[in-house]
Amino acid sequence: MTYKIAVAGAAEISHCAAEANKISKELGKEIAKQKAIIVTGATTGLPYWAALGAKEAKGFSIGFSPAASEEAHAKSYRLPLDYFDVMVYTGFGYSGRNLLMTRAADGVIVVCGRIGTLNEFTVAFETGKPIGVLEGQGGTADMIREILKKAHKGKMNVIYDTDPKRLVSNLIKLIKKKKGH
Repeated sequence: MTYKIAVAGAAEISHCAAEANKISKELGKEIAKQKAIIVTGATTGLPYWAALGAKEAKGFSIGFSPAASEEAHAKSYRLPLDYFDVMVYTGFGYSGRNLLMTRAADGVIVVCGRIGTLNEFTVAFETGKPIGVLEGQGGTADMIREILKKAHKGKMNVIYDTDPKRLVSNLIKLIKKKKGH
């Protein structure tokens, strides 16, 4: 069984840890090495680096664009087209794209992030998706433990790690458990 793992993270990374792009690239490589398909919001920043890492490891990549066409993706949204084997043009803007991308994945990994990443996390959380949080890279990802504690929601299907390889491996185990495989 091949699983689809979405990488949700900051498109603009100035607030992330200094090595966040390198760690995200390593994360993408691990997703590919562990025989999963990477799914991203077809954007810049950390999801872009993760898609690049997956492609360098000969992985398969799916991008979910907020735009309705390739032209709008590149010209209006100014988003990259490289490193994707399949691009889905949602035409639903960022929030609609987040919903579709997250629902299409079997699991979600959150790294650094801003409000859009938090939106992807909450969609995944509320729909019961297995979620991996790559801690130590700053942004909203490093706030998730505290958010869940203050929201009195429990941890549910959320796991945490600072190591991309372990996180991907443990997320795949959680996905298999949830699917009964």
